[in-house]
Amino acid sequence: MHNQSLRFMSLRKTLSATGAVTLDSNIRSLKLPTRHGYRRSHHARDPTKTNAREELVQGRRDASFSNKISIDFEQTRDAYQSKNTLELLRSLVVFKLCSYDILVDKNKEITDLSRKVLGQKMFEQLMKMTFYGQFVAGEDHNSIRTLIQRNQAYGVGAVLDYSVEEDLPQDEEERKEMESCTSASKREGNGMHTREKFRPHQKFADRCKGVPSDRTYFYDDETKCDQNMETFLKCIKAAAVTTKITTRKSPAHSGGSSEDGFTAIKMTALGRPQFLLQLSEVLVKWRRFFSFLAAKQGNEGLEVLQQKLDLERMQACLASLGAEGNIQSCFSDGRLHLSGIVDILDWNGLIDDRMQISNLLVVPNLQRGQLESLLSKFTEEEEKQMKRMLQRMDVLAKHAVENGVRLMVDAEQTYFQPAISRLTVEMQRIFNRDKAVVFNTYQCYLKEAFDNVSMDVELSRREGWCFAAKLVRGAYMYQERIRAAEIGYEDPINPDYQSTNRMYHRCLDYVLEEIELNKKANVMVASHNLDTVKHTLKRMNEMGLAPTDKKVYFGQLLGMCDQISFPLAQAGFPVYKYVPYGPVNEVIPYLSRRAQENHGVMKGVQMERDLLWKEVIRRLTSGEVFHTPAL
Repeated sequence: MHNQSLRFMSLRKTLSATGAVTLDSNIRSLKLPTRHGYRRSHHARDPTKTNAREELVQGRRDASFSNKISIDFEQTRDAYQSKNTLELLRSLVVFKLCSYDILVDKNKEITDLSRKVLGQKMFEQLMKMTFYGQFVAGEDHNSIRTLIQRNQAYGVGAVLDYSVEEDLPQDEEERKEMESCTSASKREGNGMHTREKFRPHQKFADRCKGVPSDRTYFYDDETKCDQNMETFLKCIKAAAVTTKITTRKSPAHSGGSSEDGFTAIKMTALGRPQFLLQLSEVLVKWRRFFSFLAAKQGNEGLEVLQQKLDLERMQACLASLGAEGNIQSCFSDGRLHLSGIVDILDWNGLIDDRMQISNLLVVPNLQRGQLESLLSKFTEEEEKQMKRMLQRMDVLAKHAVENGVRLMVDAEQTYFQPAISRLTVEMQRIFNRDKAVVFNTYQCYLKEAFDNVSMDVELSRREGWCFAAKLVRGAYMYQERIRAAEIGYEDPINPDYQSTNRMYHRCLDYVLEEIELNKKANVMVASHNLDTVKHTLKRMNEMGLAPTDKKVYFGQLLGMCDQISFPLAQAGFPVYKYVPYGPVNEVIPYLSRRAQENHGVMKGVQMERDLLWKEVIRRLTSGEVFHTPAL
């Protein structure tokens, strides 16, 4: 077995061994059929049920013509009724400041100078009157309640995000990243051959660099990870408390569809990123091995779910590569269709407790012309650290369920993301059985975004759990492109913005179609792009999907795009603002990114500025200048 650490790949067995959660027993207690039971039903569908489903879908679409969704996003009175006039003027000032290059490019230097000149107290007051007041809800759980309750009064919920970050020197960030992403075996010179993409590189160790819209966690030690988990737990409790308060009030203005709170979490906050790197490499190698075998059987060029392997031919191909073994036994006991066909989900299913077969732990390295193991050996301490990371994830998911709160797992860099997505899916398989509790994030600027979405949708359909996705365009484009070019691997990002838009809409359409067919799917359209929002409404009208179904959510950042969020909420959609909070000095890195993001999307901000001016003038001329929002 080459002394491989099988527990790393055996996610369920690992959690069971640590006492965090016995996944298989949980599944049995929920009476969840095995994934292979769902595969049998998928491979041989009942045609009468298919016809009945098609008739149901057609009936919904016919009915939709008499109940179309129509929203006017330029009605400023509805868009800004949650804001008083001073808040509108503050928005205008902040967005105008974000349009100046020098203020955005030199924001850190200007911030430091302002603090020295004004003193700490006056500096904090100035920030609360401008950038902090615009983009941050408050300093702690108590101070944010008023804003959350006010938004909820108009139907807009919250995704709580404690946005405190360490403002470390660049060399310190680089040191931490290099140490935390390198295993002991590799530091001792005993590491295996690793793809360059999944190796830590000094030049790109500062993961903050070139990332305008996402917070970053650097690993210190296990105590720090425990502290991060406690922070997320406090967010979950705060989301639960504010949700209960606003639900009891039942405000007359509420759109009534955004009752459940969300908490945003990041995997890199919960453990050493080394594990995410290694698991990501294993998953990518395993998937590429499948593509290699599929190409050998004439499946090259097909979409990933259309690629099929004939089991006997696959066995012969593996034998010719020197990786022969009783593969047939892995798919025994009726786990496959009688035709003996293996698809990507069957193949991915081997990376769990069935990875006991030693010769499945090797894949061919075509560049080097030899077989190589999938995973290097962990030290005893690294094994413990990995288990603790999985335990923290389990604790968060359980607390979310107990408190009636949902978890939003943020996406990160592509060299971490395969592992993050796989671990998130493992959480969904347990906790999304009856309702969508855990949401996975898909970055649509990636070339493989549609493959990722379609595979996870199909897996949820076969296994019977609730698919839940947040679709974003992505936050790491500049950093990812530079890294790929410098290190020498394929750029993972779509070539241009138009391609990303097409990918976003393609993924969105696919999930909407799944919602139309299977009411267990959920999607959050996390976008400030009005064209994308309108596209969603158009497709929902065509499919007969209603806002009250509470399967299609919308999300925007606090302080941005109120002209999109609030009209959607008043139309009955579940709409959520990402609500950052934390002490003024400790959220400065977050505010810096908000300024950069606004500067980078000034076309959209210009539209928002025009609507803000329109509403200010309307209030002045109609005698509503002292408008007071409802609570």
